[in-house]
Amino acid sequence: METAGDNYLASTRKLFAYYKSLGDAVIARLDDEQLHWQYNGASNSVAVVIKHVAGNSISRWTDFLTTDGEKQWRNRDNEFEGLYATKQELTDLWDKGWDCLFNAINPLTDNDLLRVLYIRNEAHTVTEAINRQLAHLPYHIGQMVFVAKLILGDNWESLTIPKGQSVNFNADKFAAEKKS
Repeated sequence: METAGDNYLASTRKLFAYYKSLGDAVIARLDDEQLHWQYNGASNSVAVVIKHVAGNSISRWTDFLTTDGEKQWRNRDNEFEGLYATKQELTDLWDKGWDCLFNAINPLTDNDLLRVLYIRNEAHTVTEAINRQLAHLPYHIGQMVFVAKLILGDNWESLTIPKGQSVNFNADKFAAEKKS
């Protein structure tokens, strides 16, 4: 019998996979130069966001039950500087961060959700740490989408329901059988 905790974990895994897929789609649509484009000096390029998301995930989820989520080896400020030379390097880093997260959360069970871990020396339950990450990553993936829309302009293809297509999308959904 599935518990509420098992349902929560399945739901979060599904949401993380969804947000990763949005980021994957952004990365796939941009070339090397576009990945490094910045609106101005105070804004972040998609490349910088990728570096930050990966750095954060690797720090948070490496040995997350036994070591602080803000690793001493992490240089957060450096995540917002410098460039990776190629799209492949950025993609590899992106995937490394997500692999770290999924390798940490996939084995979790209902019994783990109230375990206590630390992030910057502050206690969090596993549930709180997952929720924190589930708020943080979509925030930055939304930035990636927004920057890609600025870069691609009229060549942008929607990652979700295109503008003006909600009625048709909903008609198709409601015409189909209910899904579990």
